[in-house]
Amino acid sequence: MVPAEVFMRRALELATLGRGQVSPNPMVGCVIVHDATQRIIGEGWHQRYGEAHAERNAVQAVQPDDLPLLPDSTAYVTLEPCSHYGKQPPCANLLVEIGIGRVVCCNDDPNPLVGGRGFAKLEQAGVRVERGILADEGRLLNARFFTFMEQQRPYIILKWAETSDGYMGAPGGQPVQISGPLSQRLVHRWRGEEDAIMVGTNTARNDNPRLNTRLWPGKHPTRIVIDRHNTLPPYLHLFDGAQQTIVISEAGLSGGLASLVEQKITSVLVEGGAALLTSFLSEGLWDELRVFRSPAMLGDGIKAPAVRGRLVSREMIGADELTIYRPN
Repeated sequence: MVPAEVFMRRALELATLGRGQVSPNPMVGCVIVHDATQRIIGEGWHQRYGEAHAERNAVQAVQPDDLPLLPDSTAYVTLEPCSHYGKQPPCANLLVEIGIGRVVCCNDDPNPLVGGRGFAKLEQAGVRVERGILADEGRLLNARFFTFMEQQRPYIILKWAETSDGYMGAPGGQPVQISGPLSQRLVHRWRGEEDAIMVGTNTARNDNPRLNTRLWPGKHPTRIVIDRHNTLPPYLHLFDGAQQTIVISEAGLSGGLASLVEQKITSVLVEGGAALLTSFLSEGLWDELRVFRSPAMLGDGIKAPAVRGRLVSREMIGADELTIYRPN
């Protein structure tokens, strides 16, 4: 018999194909396996917000000749099947209707609209349910969704580029390009994977950034700028109408993040500057640090924030070293 983890890893792999397309929903993958032969007879993933969920796509992929096998098959799903009517009908109902024999999941759904009701509906219909297979991997995949639901705030990614001597800006706040072209393209890919991108007042005024994904094919994120005294001029690119821009004027980060929850923004990529990044770090409001270190040197200027947390990866992106950290 093939271990359950093998099929669940395939489901997790499929789920990642929805990255950047399904928010505020979670990424979900589903693999349907005929138990006796250990053959995959259907698979799918949640491809776009508002469209069919992973379970429905997997069922629709089952060939007509294999439909009689469903009562003797297992659906490996990365998250508890939904039990409520939203933009799509409940997936738990669908699995009951097709007569699936068993459902295996990574995680319970933290959404209070589901919260165990999907599993209960399956069990009441006689479907065998197993939970917690690759649970850590499932939570990591949907860290944005779990953070949003459990902590009532967006998932926060702090990103900056620094020189080898520890500076992230030139003297006087003048803009300077630190990271290389490959790193810049990677950042634009990241922008398309998150709901929103945030900068502070000084970065908006000094750099006049567009904060779009022009270097990578993908959706433009919502732009967020902190402007507590409403001093930013209207001619900035942030206000060109090319994509949505939210101006936060509340004092304190917590209040600003609460307003983003109301708008169902589940993740924010914070791109600076130093004062804004330091504020997030000081208040412990962050979930990832992504730091590029360039071989270039400035000798003077704006110091980069002190890196903290637990190192989870290190790699070279062209001439730049990219390190990623998570809280201890």
